[in-house]
Amino acid sequence: MAGAWPSGSDVWITQDAKGSEPPRTRSRERREEPVNSFEEIYAVVRRIPCGRVSSYGRVALLAGHPRQARLVGYALHALRAAAGDEVPWWRVINHAGYISNAYEPTLQRARLEAEGVVVDARERVDLARFLWAGE
Repeated sequence: MAGAWPSGSDVWITQDAKGSEPPRTRSRERREEPVNSFEEIYAVVRRIPCGRVSSYGRVALLAGHPRQARLVGYALHALRAAAGDEVPWWRVINHAGYISNAYEPTLQRARLEAEGVVVDARERVDLARFLWAGE
């Protein structure tokens, strides 16, 4: 079946490959967002306890955005413009346990170490020891 979005429409038109079947329409599925996606992410990050870390992907999943690890990165990057530390962004690292913050890795390391998280010489955290499971 081939299909296309007609420009300026919320209707998906489907037709078989030969074009013999008349077009059918169905409404585009829309997800109602009760809150801004970044706020959902910040709510999860605020739950990460002091001395623990989580990954971008795990935060995305817990915030209701599975497979959207980059969205978490964008949300945390947006915090740079905001004043204050009410969202502990430094507790989010990549899935392999590495600090992948290109903007302030030294600050992230210092904040993690101040909370008792051990960061090795390769900028890696032992996830078996420090990973927050989201309980």
